[in-house]
Amino acid sequence: MAQPIPKKRATRVGGKTLSKPLIRGISTVIFAFLVFYKTLPAINLHNPGFYVFFLLVCGFYCLMCVFTGGFTAVKVSNGQTTVEIKDKTAVWKKVKWPLIACGALAVFLIVGALLGSVVFRSHAYTNLMTVEQGDFAADVDEISYDRIPMLDSDSAARLGNRKLGELADMVSQFEVDDYYYQINYQNSPVRVAILRYGDFFKWLSNHGNGISAYIRINMVSQNAEVVRLQQGMKYTTADRFGRYLYRLLRFRYPTYLFSSANFEIDEAGQPWYICPRETRTIGLFGGTDVIGAVLVNAVTGESTYYDKADIPAWVDRVFSADLIIRQYDYHGLYQNGYLNSLFGQKGCTQTTDGYNYIALNDDVYVYTGVTSVGGDESNIGFLLCNQRTKETRYYPCAGAEEFSAMDSAQGVVQHLHYVSTFPLLLNIGGQPTYFIPLKDDAALVKMYAMVNVQQYNIVATGATVAECERAYQRLLRQENLTDGSDAAPVDGVLTEIRSAVIDGTSWYYLRLQGERTFYTVSARDCETVIILSVGDRIRILGAADEGSIRKAESVELLP
Repeated sequence: MAQPIPKKRATRVGGKTLSKPLIRGISTVIFAFLVFYKTLPAINLHNPGFYVFFLLVCGFYCLMCVFTGGFTAVKVSNGQTTVEIKDKTAVWKKVKWPLIACGALAVFLIVGALLGSVVFRSHAYTNLMTVEQGDFAADVDEISYDRIPMLDSDSAARLGNRKLGELADMVSQFEVDDYYYQINYQNSPVRVAILRYGDFFKWLSNHGNGISAYIRINMVSQNAEVVRLQQGMKYTTADRFGRYLYRLLRFRYPTYLFSSANFEIDEAGQPWYICPRETRTIGLFGGTDVIGAVLVNAVTGESTYYDKADIPAWVDRVFSADLIIRQYDYHGLYQNGYLNSLFGQKGCTQTTDGYNYIALNDDVYVYTGVTSVGGDESNIGFLLCNQRTKETRYYPCAGAEEFSAMDSAQGVVQHLHYVSTFPLLLNIGGQPTYFIPLKDDAALVKMYAMVNVQQYNIVATGATVAECERAYQRLLRQENLTDGSDAAPVDGVLTEIRSAVIDGTSWYYLRLQGERTFYTVSARDCETVIILSVGDRIRILGAADEGSIRKAESVELLP
């Protein structure tokens, strides 16, 4: 008689032990710390990097559940044979909640991104920036030619690298950082750059003393110097481990969102990092703006947080040029809604491709042109925005787009094959004017050009800034764009003449009876000055109104 087949019996083998959950927990914590230490995500729901970090940690935990016995072995017997199978329900019990948390976070992420989309919130994006209309001649003072920045970032970098190469004790150990930050230092435009360790082994040799110098370049005089510090900078973007600037910030301010830090010096020449704190004002990730900044002393590592309204006046760069331009593009494109920006494009404007910096009232302003979305080669105005306060003004002024002005300047000196740099916007004679340094093949500035924004066929060039400005002022008067009323003619009897040759040009210094001031006139600009004699009665035209030596444009001999 056949024996009945016994029912299957399951016997659990290798039951759960207390050590396995402990191993999973400790290894996950270690993994999370290493990932956090390397990637430095802000623990903030507005930070996309935080979601990536969370998913990586959850994924690692799930893998550890599998590797530490997530599938439990089960013996199954039918009375004759015994086999082992894997109980898959065991691993699901261990990873269920981490996977549910990841799914919920993904849903939250998608919904939050949609709520911040420009498609649905275009009006909110236009309000990121408040733009006022300004009067250029009233808001922007005429700048003396001896305060005009003459270097772009490429030329500054060449000067800085060359200066470092002159220092035998540093050039073998350090390199100059790729970026030169333009700031105002003691009311003068300069570019500054930090040094970096040459490589990891040079860091090992030098990190004890820190980085003992930085590069400072005067953009007017073109003088480059290596500024040595009594104590080296130990908390920089060039350092490593706990002294790496962004790691220092993350462990002190774990929830703050930071944009790129800016290297600056205060009025005493001490080095600092200005670290703007960002927020997201639209949905989960949209509407990036700056609400404050952390100032980090590069020598000591001490840090202080300031709200936007309380940032010290010596700080120049809080709002980056890219953020300013992006916010204005939102403002210009979506004034009449998102669909209008795609189809009708009524009233849609945008910034031009380039930008530059202007020093005004001891602050640094971003300048860029504004053009219509149609893509023509002319501007309808331009924008000035304070990088510390984000105060923004728009100046309506139909005229040449920057690259058209650059081509116009190059055309005047095309026989010399000079290349135009991106222009700087100046007020010359009450006229918005592009100032354009012209460089040779070696990237050295050889000449200067001034191009009228509204009439870019008015182009003046000169071997010096002073010569270029005088030529430009003459063209403005010839075109009746200025009457020269700001420089009243000066009449008098000539009592003293002196002369000097500067850069191959003869200059004459004239003093009138009863005055201690000398008026200087170039023989190249005014040949009349060559035939003057003491005792002549003369009229000096276009003279500067300040200084013991005043530059003039021309001289007339009176009867």
